[in-house]
Amino acid sequence: MELKPDFEFVADTVMGGVSTGEVTQALYKDRDATRLTGGVSLANNGGFIQMAFDLDNGAVVDASGFRGVELEVCGNGAHYELRLRTDQLTRPWQSFRASFDALPDWQVLRFAWDDFEGRKTDAVLDPARLRRIGVLAIGAEMRADVAVAAIRFYR
Repeated sequence: MELKPDFEFVADTVMGGVSTGEVTQALYKDRDATRLTGGVSLANNGGFIQMAFDLDNGAVVDASGFRGVELEVCGNGAHYELRLRTDQLTRPWQSFRASFDALPDWQVLRFAWDDFEGRKTDAVLDPARLRRIGVLAIGAEMRADVAVAAIRFYR
């Protein structure tokens, strides 16, 4: 099921950090893509930038009939995370995450539901309760540059 994300930019500045960046729509390596670029800083207890979108205007989406999430992605070779949020999570710092390297050539990456680990939660991901998806540059001083041409649930 192809998703039509309306990505927004979010940075650690919401918690006092000083990371900077932006989300743009552009042709990137011959593909229409959404691109996250910027600088991740660990200063002031910061350490992330992300592009994220709500599923169905923030309502719960049941994706349990699918096996996971598929990304068509390209980047600068750095390490990134795919982040899912569900209505199981009550704190903004909680999520379910899987990591990947965004290689310089376009690639299709598949993340099964079991690939996602809870962060700062004891909950186990329930794909019947999805609300939000994000791509993050997080946890290290870095120059972020990652592009997503497509995102979908796969069977």
